Amino acid sequence: MALELTDANFEENVLKSDKPVLVDFWAVWCGPCRMVGPLVEEIANEFEGKAVVGKVDVDNNPETAAKFGIRNIPTILFMKGGEIVDKQVGAVSKDVLAEKLNAMM
Repeated sequence: MALELTDANFEENVLKSDKPVLVDFWAVWCGPCRMVGPLVEEIANEFEGKAVVGKVDVDNNPETAAKFGIRNIPTILFMKGGEIVDKQVGAVSKDVLAEKLNAMM
């Protein structure tokens, strides 16, 4: 299951992670986010123990969204060592997301 990331726990769970991280920035009212959400959950299960997979609700965590300049959702950031390695804006297939995460392993 994907971690619920917040302004309060983002640094600990993402920036300080020793594993690759996929972060899904989303909102309840966003149609494309609802399409990507289940795919992110599947990836969280498949990469359990190998990567951190989390979701940031932009409405409830505006500080984190602003810090990373998130203007469109869904936006998925791929991070390693606290740095952005790759970025995906908009709805895409699970294969695309898994491929980008695998590339960071």
